[in-house]
Amino acid sequence: MDLLSIAAAIVTLIIGLVAGSIFTKQSFEKRLANSKQTAENIIEDANKEAETLKKEALLEAKEEIHSYRTEIEWELKERRSEVSRQENRIAQREDNIERKETTIDKRESSLQSREDKLSARQKKVEELEQAAEELLEEQNEKLLTIAGLSEEEAKSIVLKQAEEEVTHDMAIMVKRYEDQAKFDADKKAKNIITQAIQRCAADQVTESTVSVINLPNDDMKGRIIGREGRNIRTIESLTGMDLIIDDTPEAVVLSGYDPIRREVAKMALEKLISDGRIHPGRIEEAVEKSRKEMDERIREIGEETMFELGIHSIHPDLMKVIGRLHFRTSYGQNVLSHSIEVAKLAGVMAAELGEDIQLAKRAGLLHDIGKALDSEVEGSHVEIGAQIAMKYQENETVINTIASHHGDVDATSVIAVLVESADSISSARPGARSESLEHYLQRLENLERISNSFKGVKESYAIQAGREVRIIVKPDELNDNMASKLSRDVRKQIENEMDYPGHIKVTVIRETRAVEYAK
Repeated sequence: MDLLSIAAAIVTLIIGLVAGSIFTKQSFEKRLANSKQTAENIIEDANKEAETLKKEALLEAKEEIHSYRTEIEWELKERRSEVSRQENRIAQREDNIERKETTIDKRESSLQSREDKLSARQKKVEELEQAAEELLEEQNEKLLTIAGLSEEEAKSIVLKQAEEEVTHDMAIMVKRYEDQAKFDADKKAKNIITQAIQRCAADQVTESTVSVINLPNDDMKGRIIGREGRNIRTIESLTGMDLIIDDTPEAVVLSGYDPIRREVAKMALEKLISDGRIHPGRIEEAVEKSRKEMDERIREIGEETMFELGIHSIHPDLMKVIGRLHFRTSYGQNVLSHSIEVAKLAGVMAAELGEDIQLAKRAGLLHDIGKALDSEVEGSHVEIGAQIAMKYQENETVINTIASHHGDVDATSVIAVLVESADSISSARPGARSESLEHYLQRLENLERISNSFKGVKESYAIQAGREVRIIVKPDELNDNMASKLSRDVRKQIENEMDYPGHIKVTVIRETRAVEYAK
């Protein structure tokens, strides 16, 4: 390459550089102008935005200031209202305090006036008391002078008067408490007894002292009598019963007070009549066989009774004694049926009162156990029964119940009292017992005799078949309280002296009559 080419290349390069620099400068200037314009735009936008933010900030500040101002004004208003209310309450309290002070002042003045009046009255009373004492002393002196009594005699008279007044007050108090106690006790007792009677309604079997045996024909009467009466004599000697053969068609009568012997004789005679062979040897066999059957029957009756009442662990010999009660009567009432009924009643009442039901049933069943042997052993059925219970090691409560059910000794348990009540219920209810005319009349006479024995009694009458006695007293000798006391005294004496079924009502009547005749 030659120099010319190099020079041309250099010149071309320089021209290119110059042209490039010129072009670059124009481009830079253009860019610079654009950048300035952009910066101005940015600055202008920033200024606008700043103005906008400033305006918004001012608005927010104004709104916040307004809100704070409103809230502060509301709080100030509420506080002013509260202060006003408190001021009103304080004013009301001050008014109340002033009114109370006024009332207290009035009360104090009233109390002061009352105290003054009381002081005056007290002084007056003291003066009157002193005057009364002086007058009383003067009267006592005058009375002693007039009556010519000594001081000791006067004291005795005064003490007697005081004793009469105290007796009068005591009678009133006793009557009031008795009435209340009777009301409460009667209400509860009637409820318990009514429930017991409703749940225990036992039938009563009435026995008599004779047994009638039917015969197939009247020819059998001659065979029973036997040759020269040897058969009838053998029957009567072996059984201890009277055999009555009269004109009654196709029947003979066994008479005797021992129900077991009478039943043995009846069983033996029925066997002889059924067999047809009647002679002394055969009679002895029939009577002996009937006695064994009777022993077995008595034992079975005792077992059935124990099963019916749910009583266990009783001595076998005592069970036989219980079975004998089936053939014993009292005032026409079967004693075993009566004892079962008493046991059931006592059990129901014991359940109502929370007592031992089984023990109450046991005591009720055995309370009349002495009646099974009272024809063979000396003593009352109460004493015999207590001895039998002790012999067979019965519970102490049972023994006391037997001994106390007629009031011979004091009852020591609630069960003893329940059995006594059940015994009265079973004996006294209608149809349970019968009574002979002689005993009935004697009871009426005794009631009137006891009533007439008291001072102040004008006359007395036994009514309601001996269930009630009405006593008319002299009104000038006994007052109302003494009449109440008289009824209690008569009741106690009847309980101590008489034996009777059920209860007897004692009514004392006192009246004052004023009579005038117009002419």
